[in-house]
Amino acid sequence: MVFSDLFFLYVFLPSFALLYLLGTWIDKSAAKGGQLSCRARNAVLVAFSFIFYAWGEPVYVFLMLVCVIINFFIGRSIDHQDKYRKAMLALGVACNLCILGIFKYAGFFANQLQALGISVPTPHISLPIGISFYIFQSISYLVDVYRRDSHSQKRFVDLLLYISMFPQLIAGPIVRYQTVANRITDRHVTADDVADGIYRFLRGLAKKVILANQLYEISHQFLDGKFDELSMGSAWIGIIAFTLQIYFDFSGYSDMAIGLGRCMGFRFNENFDHPYCSKSITEFWRRWHISLGSFFRDYLYIPLGGNRRHQALNILVVWFLTGMWHGASWNFIIWGVLFGIIVMVEKYTLLKNPGKVPSALLHFYCMFVVVVSFGIFYYDDFARMTSFFHVLCGGAATIFDGVSKAAILDHFWLWVAAIVLCMPVRQQVAQYFDQCTSGVPVINRYVGMLARLAASVVILVLCTALLVGATNNAFIYTRF
Repeated sequence: MVFSDLFFLYVFLPSFALLYLLGTWIDKSAAKGGQLSCRARNAVLVAFSFIFYAWGEPVYVFLMLVCVIINFFIGRSIDHQDKYRKAMLALGVACNLCILGIFKYAGFFANQLQALGISVPTPHISLPIGISFYIFQSISYLVDVYRRDSHSQKRFVDLLLYISMFPQLIAGPIVRYQTVANRITDRHVTADDVADGIYRFLRGLAKKVILANQLYEISHQFLDGKFDELSMGSAWIGIIAFTLQIYFDFSGYSDMAIGLGRCMGFRFNENFDHPYCSKSITEFWRRWHISLGSFFRDYLYIPLGGNRRHQALNILVVWFLTGMWHGASWNFIIWGVLFGIIVMVEKYTLLKNPGKVPSALLHFYCMFVVVVSFGIFYYDDFARMTSFFHVLCGGAATIFDGVSKAAILDHFWLWVAAIVLCMPVRQQVAQYFDQCTSGVPVINRYVGMLARLAASVVILVLCTALLVGATNNAFIYTRF
């Protein structure tokens, strides 16, 4: 099941909301001494999270349960003794990585051994949806308990809630345990939380359905066809369309997850900060998939030595593993190592001399690298990747053709909207509105409320119309 699905929007979500409200009423009724419990709400959230996850592949619910059981007992062990805390942490991290390795990388490593002449059977294991996300959240739990940033969960169902929570289960953001630990057992929701959460969810839905899904039609047309019929212009249009598509697809999912979490009293951290406005690759990766970057920084880069020792090696290790995290394929590894090299070079050149290069040139450099890199990211077939880059670099029979022109003119307003919305336009409009109405708070509040309501209705109606009969609706990052 995915968020941008009519069944989710009109059956699953309303059913969940009604039972969650019932759970809230039960919790309030059972409150003692003013202390509000979350047990009924948590039970509803866990039950619907299992339904959500089992909708596509019920067998892997048991894998997630095994993962939670392992982390529950190891987390309790870390929290309740001092002598073997580090050993238990190492055991817990090893167990999580083994689960990830078996289901995500076993086939890849078997193929590499076969290429070296070593005869080993190739396991045919389908990749469980969201495994990279919930394994990293499990590691976050163990490390935060080990560092005493949070206490271990006393109730199994509460840890199960953290790892299986459906808003961020299959495509993030990676929610650090310490971010939500207190809210699992004690959270309060206001009317403003619900209103802001719904609006944030609908903004994410618009990104996915109105922008990403339409951009997919362009990228698919040029990136998945026959390259001997592709012009150089079409290749560039296709990869630029994919660059915009993956941003609106993934940031849209993050917005929807953050919005749903807000409605339930959870505050998930931001996962995107207008990365296509960046002026360096280093800045780009501070703005793109922030939860993954901060995870690797705090749980790997800094423990390895960070900037204090072996900095270059630490950067390459982190980026090698970043590439591996995205998929068991050499194109992801090359993609990750490439960015590691660029980030390392920038530390010793570009970032040491700020202000020396014009901003426009820096922005062009950053976007050129990002767009080209997504060509590596897109193709796990090296033969097709090589053919694509041959066309992209001018090896096509024609530079620009009628198909390229039609892709621009027929979707002109889609291109305009996508490019404009990559920039912080919404924040600038909101800031300007606040300045204009700063002396009249009543106008500020009610006009803003009406504008949000109108935008929400338009988004929901338009997305519903576009989703009727839609054939491509999967989120890109669910396969990682």
